[in-house]
Amino acid sequence: MLIRSKAPLRLGFAGGGTDIAAYYNLYGGYVLNATIDMYAYCTLEPRDDNKIVFNAADLEKGEEFAADCCPAASKNLPLHVGIYNRIIRDYNEGKPLSFIMTTYSDAVAGSGLGSSSTMVVAIIKAFTEWLNLPLGEYDIASLAYKIEREDLRLSGGKQDQYAATFGGFNFMEFYDDEKVIVNPLRLKRWIRNELEASLVLYYTGVSRESASIINKQIENTEKKNEKSIDNMHELKKQAVIMKEALLKGDFKGFSNGLNKGWLAKRNIAESISNSAIDELYQYAIDNGAESAKISGAGGGGFMMVYCNPCKRIKLIRALKKKDGIVITTSFTETGTQAWTLYR
Repeated sequence: MLIRSKAPLRLGFAGGGTDIAAYYNLYGGYVLNATIDMYAYCTLEPRDDNKIVFNAADLEKGEEFAADCCPAASKNLPLHVGIYNRIIRDYNEGKPLSFIMTTYSDAVAGSGLGSSSTMVVAIIKAFTEWLNLPLGEYDIASLAYKIEREDLRLSGGKQDQYAATFGGFNFMEFYDDEKVIVNPLRLKRWIRNELEASLVLYYTGVSRESASIINKQIENTEKKNEKSIDNMHELKKQAVIMKEALLKGDFKGFSNGLNKGWLAKRNIAESISNSAIDELYQYAIDNGAESAKISGAGGGGFMMVYCNPCKRIKLIRALKKKDGIVITTSFTETGTQAWTLYR
């Protein structure tokens, strides 16, 4: 028997950063995002030899333990081990499981597409399928968040876990007391098509460590840094404006919001942008783009570029002259999925 799962990566259009607890616990956070046809994958192969084998194929890392001696933490594959320990503690009465787990992702860690949290969701979904756990979408997303932020104490926001679990276009609300509301957006097909035709993803070639950037945002919020908080408020405002623009098919409004959101984002913490990113942004604008922003925490990863579809080829050709990688992608309507193969 094999259990497979996948979860989609996401593009953060607006509000990223307001999904960090230090901010939303005080002011409430709003995020607008959508999932794309790039995924994190997990395969579980149950076995009966009292061994656990973790294989992160894309990272070329592995771990092997006796099932009853799995460590409380791992420096090599902390996500894999952390998820397993939480699953057996909360959902298997502490009884060990024996299996081979293989994972890989379409995007590198530090891409700004939520790859780490998406992988956590995919792994949880595989265990849910295997053990027939009574976990709905909100349960899986909340569990993924708790494993990352509480068990493993990894810095980050909350949108990625919910995007990967629910899938599609969503306007998300985050409040204190762990209250989360995911509002699916019912976009008309022509609006989805137009947005797909207008977006280009460009991987800068720089995989960045988001934790240090996020920690700086948290520090600025906790210290009541007026400039930082004002810009966080602007991000939240643009999330609402861009949601309304998207629903109406107002692409000029959407593009303006993308630019305003990026200007606000880069003023939250110094490390979010740098001279290389600023130069790339201007290069894209000079070659047909109307707006652009770095996806995720900033500092590198993917740049999301918006343009008139008639200028898309010109823009792609120009970007290909740089050192990064150009990607075109499509939106997905479904979130994490799992299935079982019997052989």
